[in-house]
Amino acid sequence: MSRRLVAYFSAGGVTARAAKTLAEAAGADLYEIRPARPYTPADLDWNDKGSRSSVEMRDKSSRPAMAPGESARVEGYDVVFLGFPVWWYIAPTIINTYLESGDFSGKTVILFATSGGSGFGRTVENLRGSVSPSTVIREGRLLNGRPSVDELRRWVESLGI
Repeated sequence: MSRRLVAYFSAGGVTARAAKTLAEAAGADLYEIRPARPYTPADLDWNDKGSRSSVEMRDKSSRPAMAPGESARVEGYDVVFLGFPVWWYIAPTIINTYLESGDFSGKTVILFATSGGSGFGRTVENLRGSVSPSTVIREGRLLNGRPSVDELRRWVESLGI
């Protein structure tokens, strides 16, 4: 069996809850991706075109820093389940920062996300440039609601990893 990691960024706790359940289901270690400057409720106001999250999604060059001393921590893992909330059909740019902070060469990255209504959109193509060509990035699934450990275990087993 491959050594697995569930790495996630959660702005409001929904993705964190899904990540913890997935880690239990996959027999994986858990790692929280933390930005150097935490998001505030004002940053996450989707209706405010000047909010931090809105600016990040419009300005692809925007890369928030990870918390001091943090890095991808993927050494020794073969498979990384990578979770985040979907913002306007793509991953928050802290996910690019995370991918760029480590060596994902030869690893399989399986995405999972939470969303209030959108799917993955162009997420895979937007993240591909942040890893080496030998990294396999696979669109996984949305983990909205409260999927059970058993449900997620079946999903992980279906992936053939």
